[in-house]
Amino acid sequence: MFTRITQFFALSLMLMLAIPVAQAATDKEPIWPSLKTAYFGDKSIRDNADDLLVIEAPKRAEDAAIVPISIKSLVPQSADKYIKNIHVIIDENPMPYSANFQLSPELGTVDISTRMRIDQYTYVRAIAEMNDGSLHMVSRFVKASGGCSAPAGKDAAAALARLGQMQIRMREATVGEPVQAQVIVSHPNYSGLQYDQQNRKYIPAHYVDDIDISYNNKTLIRVEAGISMSEDPSVRFTFTPDEHGKLKAVVKDSKQQQFSLEKDI
Repeated sequence: MFTRITQFFALSLMLMLAIPVAQAATDKEPIWPSLKTAYFGDKSIRDNADDLLVIEAPKRAEDAAIVPISIKSLVPQSADKYIKNIHVIIDENPMPYSANFQLSPELGTVDISTRMRIDQYTYVRAIAEMNDGSLHMVSRFVKASGGCSAPAGKDAAAALARLGQMQIRMREATVGEPVQAQVIVSHPNYSGLQYDQQNRKYIPAHYVDDIDISYNNKTLIRVEAGISMSEDPSVRFTFTPDEHGKLKAVVKDSKQQQFSLEKDI
């Protein structure tokens, strides 16, 4: 699947090759201006958009391979004005464009949490793209290192045995009232940077690249992801069911494997 994430991964590689070695070694120049141009061209991005969006992340990560990130909107979604996409950029990761959350106006409340890998001290950015095309950014500096190359928590055999097992966690829902739900899929989400000490080889990249969460066949959230998402990808969100129905999650990975689970509400 050739997604926006795949295209931006290629751009990331080009950027790394374009930055002089001396500059990369001294880290005197921030990489964000180059990333902004590569991913958004000459579009204007409003910085410090704290009146619209809040990003939460630890100042210092306890585990760089599993860093909790939360993104909340201070303005409810409506048919006339809503956040269409939330672009997550982790400046210093090997794949800086880390996720794209495509949101439906029917979601109502934007309150999303996930877990990411962070490779070194870096800014984590959430850029809200409104339905009118305008871009608004908030950011958080996180101290972490080695997350993208950290070994998976499970041995390879155990990880593959559980591959694709899914959970939808939520309390009992009431029609017309907001409820929090969480979709989790068991997947090693190999970044391609982990080293197998036993085989003396790098483990090939194999990661979740698409998560589609729908209610009664209407997509609420679609996530385009990549190697920055942690092992056992998780998306926690809030939505308001307007009638009884089915909450469904469909997950696809970079090897074209597909997994799904649904829950009656």
